[in-house]
Amino acid sequence: MMASMIPFHPAPAAAKPDRLVRIGQARQAVLYGQPPPGGPVLALEGWLERSWRRCLAHGHRPEQTPAFDILPPPALRRTLDDNRQLVQAARPVLEKLGRAISDTRYFALLTNRHGVVVDVDGPIDRHDRRADLITRLGTDLSEQQVGTTAIGVALTELQPVWLHRGEHFFNATSVYSCAGAPLFGPDGRCAGMLDLTGIDALERPELKHLVTQSARSIENALTLSRPYRLLIRLNWPGRTLGNDEDGLVCVDADGCVTGANPTARQMVPHLNVAAPSLVHCSDLFAMPFEMLFDAARREALGRQLPLEVPLWSGLRLLALPLAPGDTDTRGSAGRTTDHRPLRDVEAALIRKAVEDARGNVVQAARALGISRATVYRKLGHKIRS
Repeated sequence: MMASMIPFHPAPAAAKPDRLVRIGQARQAVLYGQPPPGGPVLALEGWLERSWRRCLAHGHRPEQTPAFDILPPPALRRTLDDNRQLVQAARPVLEKLGRAISDTRYFALLTNRHGVVVDVDGPIDRHDRRADLITRLGTDLSEQQVGTTAIGVALTELQPVWLHRGEHFFNATSVYSCAGAPLFGPDGRCAGMLDLTGIDALERPELKHLVTQSARSIENALTLSRPYRLLIRLNWPGRTLGNDEDGLVCVDADGCVTGANPTARQMVPHLNVAAPSLVHCSDLFAMPFEMLFDAARREALGRQLPLEVPLWSGLRLLALPLAPGDTDTRGSAGRTTDHRPLRDVEAALIRKAVEDARGNVVQAARALGISRATVYRKLGHKIRS
């Protein structure tokens, strides 16, 4: 009886022997054209098989020793200079990652969009040549150079991935296990990738989740590094604003979008147009864009209030407009949140505009970019003009 009450604690995660065997069988089938007799081949992820076949198309063979070339000094200086903003945005995240994975024999690498290492962190054993080779600044770890790795696949397929041992293309790189996620800049283009790698380490597929979350933090830091006159935090109604899950949209003084993070681009598809510099707030939200600036400046109640904003699709988002100097990186703790209907927020903003115009409805309407009739209709009562 007592024995049955003892809690079960599973052993640390490791790759099952049959999984490693089936990876080997898949290698024979795809890389050498030798399917195993009388047995099923491991069903490969589509992105993994595509990467293997790209390596073969480049003329690589698994038994070759991959090149871990470093850029020449002039090219390395240019690369580090070109990616200075990426490194600065990622540095705090890398430091936290280094602490999180310190006991796992994994370390972190940051590359540019071409797969060149621009920063590293974590417990790197420089006496281990296998670790030293891939953690030197300027090392080219692109798929063309070192075959299938989380770095090459994430940058080519533009999705988070997890690779273990023999899932790497070259035999020499089968000692590595790695998780990787692409990084997208405020312009929506791939800016680089974040990688977590271990050598002869236990399989840790959960690192794919960690690296994906960490990539999101870096992307948000890149977006917040853009100059802006208004930062709009977005999320769906019912969610809490003020964390890394928010969509971020940076806007200049004229209401034009200067940058947005990937989360905002998923919430508001119009941000993904070919020329993002031509996107205006009025293209995103079915309301006068000046109301977002007014909401950021509003101090009628001495607090910042999220408001519901309509999209042209008919959907609504929760928005928190912030002017430069407002605390845009803190959580929502300590901030009063009053998710009032848009009509109530509109009425408050219009009333404030009328007050600022000393009762001049025409001047208030012009400042808001709406008609005088709309001012009367939104407030629902007579105003002395």
